[in-house]
Amino acid sequence: MESQFNQQHLFCPTETALGVIGGKWKGMILWCLCQRTMRFGELQKTIPGITQRMLTKQLRELEDYDIITRKIYPQVPPKVEYSLSDHGKALRPILEQLEVWSQAYIASKVSGTG
Repeated sequence: MESQFNQQHLFCPTETALGVIGGKWKGMILWCLCQRTMRFGELQKTIPGITQRMLTKQLRELEDYDIITRKIYPQVPPKVEYSLSDHGKALRPILEQLEVWSQAYIASKVSGTG
């Protein structure tokens, strides 16, 4: 997806990262795929409120950015599995740190110390 990159992305790498993995659903999709390889239906059942159309769109974007891979098995009915690519696996420690930060942030807000 190099065509989507512009001078802003080159200037601010953080914005590039957030553009690739940010949004309402991508975090949840990545969290699920950090746990294990999943099929489309499993993802849809695991992520409350996501529509089939939105899940398809988000998976395609993550695949276009080479964050996830899609493996199609030649059988009837078709079986498709989604998993993290090497780029996606490299995100795992970053996502884990975001989770730690988020838990601490929420705890500070709930306790009123932050």
